[in-house]
Amino acid sequence: MRAMDEREKIIREDYPVERLPEDLREGLGDAARVKVTVERAPSLRDQKLANWTEIKALIEELHRSPGFVPVTTEEAVARVRELRDEWDR
Repeated sequence: MRAMDEREKIIREDYPVERLPEDLREGLGDAARVKVTVERAPSLRDQKLANWTEIKALIEELHRSPGFVPVTTEEAVARVRELRDEWDR
């Protein structure tokens, strides 16, 4: 059997219930045959990449929004220091 990529899955349309592991038989009642679908779960790396891709897209969308004004590193540091100084008073 070859390795599955993200688009592949194994489907058995008419699979005997008695060949399923016990934990998969729970809740099937007196059914004799079932449809079984097996898909590769996304890896943690795939999930992180998807999250990063979504975050990057949101940031790019915010940068294109009306009223967005880019801030330099120096301006950001100055704002943080100003807020910190307010808390220290």
